Amino acid sequence: MNPPRLLLPLVCLVVAAPTAIAQQATAPVAAAPVQLTPEELANIRVYEVANRSVVHVTTSTVQYHPIFGVPIEGGEGAGSGAILDREGHVLTNHHVVDDANSIKVTLSDDQTFDAEVIGADSEYDIAVLKIDAPRAALAALSPINLGRSDNLRVGQKAYALGNPFGLDGTLTTGILSSLNRSLPSRIDSRVMDGMIQTDAAMNPGNSGGPLLNTSAEMIGMCVAIRSSVGQNSGVGFAIPVDRIKRFVPELIEKGRIVRAYHGIVVLNQTSSGLRIAKLAKDGPAERAGLHGFRVKKRYERQGAVVYEIKELDKDYADLILAIDGRPVATHTEFLAIMDAHAPGDRVVFTVQRDGRRVDVPVTLGAT
Repeated sequence: MNPPRLLLPLVCLVVAAPTAIAQQATAPVAAAPVQLTPEELANIRVYEVANRSVVHVTTSTVQYHPIFGVPIEGGEGAGSGAILDREGHVLTNHHVVDDANSIKVTLSDDQTFDAEVIGADSEYDIAVLKIDAPRAALAALSPINLGRSDNLRVGQKAYALGNPFGLDGTLTTGILSSLNRSLPSRIDSRVMDGMIQTDAAMNPGNSGGPLLNTSAEMIGMCVAIRSSVGQNSGVGFAIPVDRIKRFVPELIEKGRIVRAYHGIVVLNQTSSGLRIAKLAKDGPAERAGLHGFRVKKRYERQGAVVYEIKELDKDYADLILAIDGRPVATHTEFLAIMDAHAPGDRVVFTVQRDGRRVDVPVTLGAT
């Protein structure tokens, strides 16, 4: 484009109508009221209700010399968060505050307070902060409205609210593109299942901020984008709020998520299902009678010498077919079922053993 050419018509209009301009200067005309569409009004309402509950989380980290122990370099990070209550608890992603030496939380009114992590889980990428603020400031906090994620439908409108690239209070809109997506966890061999997919724009800095519905209720927490360039590609993901509501009280009370423990150490995924390879000694699965691989011994004589030979008996191991009646064929399905249980729950493993189906009840422990 050639900017001077774009400006020429305006210059001509100004020169050709001096009288009109003078009249406008002496008798200003009231601007017509802005006519907003119902959709625009809905967007504005969501922003005005939810923005006061969204915070900017900034962190600083320091790395130390491995030998001398002196600081050698530092870094800064930023993300978003949502106010949970008037006690100063703030929800964000674990990866936003992981390894941070200091954390600061800035409210929508630009007040900034120090904060600390009081509970976190790297597997689900959830962290709860506690801000250090005067009682009056805590009383003035606006907790986010928590909605539901069990009744979401693909195609419904969604809003991402946060601080992309450090730009506070940025609202983007889109739809729920899909549900029940699986993402790699930050823990090796684990996955985060049941994730929400949206095309509402997310960029670096949105992590930890809320994904909202049209009622300005939080339905998920923004966690990741799928992009080859490190910024919005129209494929963003959020942790469902029902999972957050389940784990936050435990993170506040205990500082971590206490998981159900089954005592199965190694599972081999085969074309027929999951074969139990190794059990924890005296763990719940072993006590219940499940079978893993066993070592068989046999002896061979060569002259006057007798040799002990150990062989791995894989046929002895149980093949898991179902848990509580739900078919299980992959590690992901197994982990999803186990993650839905709490310590002390009784689950029934249906396994194939010696060519027949056997039900084995297991009482889960804690880890």
